Amino acid sequence: MKVTIKPRSAKPSKRFPVTLELASPTATVGELKALLASKAKLSVHRQRITTADKKVLDDPEATLASLGVADGDALEIKDLGPQISWRTVFLTEYFGPLFIHPAFYFGQKLFYGKTFEHSQMQTVALGLVLAHYAKRELETIFVHRFSSATMPWFNIVKNSGHYWGLSGLLIAIPLYGPWNSAEKLAGTLRANPNWIYGTVGVWAFAQLSNLVTHLNLRSLRPAGSRTRGIPKGYGFDLVSCPNYFFEGVAWTSFLALTFDYGAAVFLAVATAQMYVWALKKHSRYCKEFGKDYPRGRKAMFPFLA
Repeated sequence: MKVTIKPRSAKPSKRFPVTLELASPTATVGELKALLASKAKLSVHRQRITTADKKVLDDPEATLASLGVADGDALEIKDLGPQISWRTVFLTEYFGPLFIHPAFYFGQKLFYGKTFEHSQMQTVALGLVLAHYAKRELETIFVHRFSSATMPWFNIVKNSGHYWGLSGLLIAIPLYGPWNSAEKLAGTLRANPNWIYGTVGVWAFAQLSNLVTHLNLRSLRPAGSRTRGIPKGYGFDLVSCPNYFFEGVAWTSFLALTFDYGAAVFLAVATAQMYVWALKKHSRYCKEFGKDYPRGRKAMFPFLA
């Protein structure tokens, strides 16, 4: 089978067009991309190949014939540019809050110009942040399986800005200041042990629930595969993305513990973004599984949306 790969852009290209000869009539997308990478010196992770009718060839295990590609066809390619692994991006973005929060908690003289006794709320809040992002790092290493190996390198800047800026600096700067010290909070709701333990209890429930849903999602995708089944089990009976829902519950309890305006902003931004992702995933599930997908499920919020 012979196929010609031509550039999607009208700009002149030194690499393309190029004609590839595949040895097998049942050649796969993966084999096509590997041969193209060898001949055009373009990493498979930078290749976005489409058919004449704009169908994206993104499943490496699918045969070209099954996607309607015939001998002599011309395909188009777009260079996605420099890429970076999903795992690297996740590990980097979650690392920010892990050092930003302790820096402001322990650096009170440096950042606030005075020393003071931290309130129990401040100490507990620091512990929750560190536990949350340590969990995120461990899940990235041991739990998550990514459908794509890489993403555009600029995403590491964008994603790190979100977590280092909003979840790091925006929350930490006001949270660990002297206005939240033990002296200032004495006799208030945020110094009440019952309130503190109650919000921590809700936070712990949400974090454990989030972990369970991530483990369920992992079980749907065998290692090294892009296939997946219909999500089932804890949380999935009501929504397509319970991991996002429980993430929101965890940060809502953190907000209730701290009354921190930075936490409120982060919660609002994160919830809006997760809801957009949930709608896309819900739509993809409905399209992929058709009538087999439970119709009563909502995208992210049980019984609502």
